Order: sequence, then structure tokens, then C-alpha cells
Amino acid sequence: MTNHPCPPQVSLADFQLLIRRMYHEKDVARGVEGTFMWLMEEVGELATALRSGSHEERVGEFADVLAWLVTIANVVGVDLTEAVLKKYGAGCPGCGRFDCTCPNAEKP
Repeated sequence: MTNHPCPPQVSLADFQLLIRRMYHEKDVARGVEGTFMWLMEEVGELATALRSGSHEERVGEFADVLAWLVTIANVVGVDLTEAVLKKYGAGCPGCGRFDCTCPNAEKP
């Protein structure tokens, strides 16, 4: 497979495919449990960056968390674009509006 640089703008579907092309064999071999542990490690690193990191560190950790989330979706066969549209495409899952009116104490 040839190298394809990441375009300047990437859709969620493009990013999921990019991660799949780069890592899928390794990801499947590691399995969902091992991959989930990597995601949790990256979430911890994001938490640290949010508390005391630079903007650049935060940017990198957000990218890492997203990449590992996409990786898990690839391993278990979930199309994230489809999942997002199904859950949020018609508005807030709680109140059904695009300008959420759910009480602040509840998660939508």
C-alpha cells in the first residue's frame, strides 16, 4: 500500500479509514481489551494535559484519544459516522432538539 498523507481536513469516516489502513492488523491482534487499556491510558494523559499541559500537549492528547476510540470501533466493526448520525443526527437524544433543553443535571 502506498503512503497517503492525511489531507488538511479529515472527516470522521476518513479518519476511521486512515487508522484502519495504518494499524488494523496490529489492532485486531491486540484485541478489544488491550486496545481499551490503551484508550484509558490516553484519557489519563489527556486529563493531565487539561490540568497542567500546554495547548500543544492538549491538542496531541485529544488526537490520541480520538485515534484509540476509532481503533476500538474498527476492531469491533462499528462505523462511527453511522453511530453518530443514529444517536445525534436528529438532535439531542434526551430532548430531541438541536439546541438542547435538557436540565443541566442530566446528561442527554
